[in-house]
Amino acid sequence: MNTIGEAALMVFAMGIVILFCRAFPFLFFSKGAEEAVKDGAVHRRRNSVLSFIEKTVPPAAMTVLAFNALFSSLRDNPRDGVLVSAASIFTSLLHLWKRNALLSIIGGTVLYMVLERIVFVN
Repeated sequence: MNTIGEAALMVFAMGIVILFCRAFPFLFFSKGAEEAVKDGAVHRRRNSVLSFIEKTVPPAAMTVLAFNALFSSLRDNPRDGVLVSAASIFTSLLHLWKRNALLSIIGGTVLYMVLERIVFVN
């Protein structure tokens, strides 16, 4: 069991870490930091790095989250995993067809809910 002092120290440390994580992008990508870089080559390289990060990180994060959801549902409850897999495949195909993220997400969610009602009827 932790003492009050240890608990307070842990809460303070976690607060500092959370504050840093929230403030880091604003400090790193601020206009002042870009203006401080006077050399054009460094400025171009920095912009290309930011452009690369902007293009690759969101799809990579979504892919990791999607695979995590799929594999955890397959591992925990195979019958539910089949429904999640069917809805995911439908979502992917709908997105490839229409290229509309909102439509794909809503379509996959609706299909999953309908399949869940049909399969899990008591």
